[in-house]
Amino acid sequence: MTTIIRTGAATLGAMVVWSLVVLFAANEGWFKTPLTPSSSPERFIAEVAQIEKTEHRGNFSMLLVENGQIVGEYHASLGQKVDHDSVFQVASLSKWLTAWGVMTLVDDGVVDLDAPVADYLKRWRIPSGEFDTDGVTVRRLLSHTAGLDDGLGYSGFANRDEVQTLADSLTQAADASEGKSGMVRVGHEPGSKWQYSGGGYTLLQLLIEDASGETFTEYMKRRVFDPLRMTRTSFDFDRAAELGLAENFDTAGVPIPFRRYTALAATSLFTTTRDIGLFLMAQAPEASQPVLSKETLAAMQVPQAQSTGADIWGIGPMLFAPNDHDGFIIGHDGNNEPSINTAARLNPATGDGIVVFETGSPLFATRIAGEWVFWKTGRIDNLAFVMGLEDTIFLAAVGSILILIVGAAWASVKRKKNRVQH
Repeated sequence: MTTIIRTGAATLGAMVVWSLVVLFAANEGWFKTPLTPSSSPERFIAEVAQIEKTEHRGNFSMLLVENGQIVGEYHASLGQKVDHDSVFQVASLSKWLTAWGVMTLVDDGVVDLDAPVADYLKRWRIPSGEFDTDGVTVRRLLSHTAGLDDGLGYSGFANRDEVQTLADSLTQAADASEGKSGMVRVGHEPGSKWQYSGGGYTLLQLLIEDASGETFTEYMKRRVFDPLRMTRTSFDFDRAAELGLAENFDTAGVPIPFRRYTALAATSLFTTTRDIGLFLMAQAPEASQPVLSKETLAAMQVPQAQSTGADIWGIGPMLFAPNDHDGFIIGHDGNNEPSINTAARLNPATGDGIVVFETGSPLFATRIAGEWVFWKTGRIDNLAFVMGLEDTIFLAAVGSILILIVGAAWASVKRKKNRVQH
């Protein structure tokens, strides 16, 4: 019996160790190779083009930035031609730009980053409940740590007449994604943990309007887009339509209509890869831009939230991986039904970055951006790790089963041997 217990304990320990090693190896990229061993952006683009041609159906636009300058691009289309000036709806990538809008109010002394957001709201109040709403600060909203539990997710409206007011949407979003309550409320102690909240950014949209006295669309144009020369970027659906929208495809390659949103700040920016390239270039080490101070840009990159021990969020941007310069690869992704996917990554220490927009696949842009991070740093970015988690768990499970079989066989042999001896 002692032998069986020891063998069982050793087997269990080996299974745990194997699983931890597999998870660690996946996180460190032990099982992965870069798309190309060359440091040439042309080679990286060529590899992406090959993958796109064989695995993607829809519109695709990618742009690379190195040392604060655009160095290459690649575009492909299923229908009408697209290029770096083609206007895409970029889903949650909108949030990174919205964070800049909020931080201009902070830089201008209009808003205190650590004050309750309620201090600045005129048209809507956070519902009272179990937790103190004064803990819902501007900083925490920007970093998804304000205690909001909505998990939104907006699916948008087919017609202009259906679009809700901001106040109505915050109370009960009629276009909440499937499985979401649509109510913006405090569901756990503010500051206690990270939980993604689209509703938090809709609340920040209201903050910008109530604090500035302008519409959100007008303020963002005047204070962020115009100074950065992002001439084909807007939160205005009609303006984007005038510029000419890149076709929106579903996963079958069928064109589908664009949706309208109340939650502009969270999900309805219209822009181009070139304009987001300018946005990345404005954050390069030697860049000079009139929107935010360098101190504010640096503060936005400081970790505000963690998940499973990893730093994952700053004040607005996601933190994807360490950049080997005591900082992070930063950026944001966007994903919306049925198959809009956008991604932007920036190494603020070097001025290197990538912008990828596509329709026709729910995660292809995120995948390519993750490949760029690994190509540049040798590190797996946080979203790439999550995307590969199913395969990682499968490998850990297969190895654990084999260890269990070996352990059981060994225990059987030892048991028979003990019987013979006795």
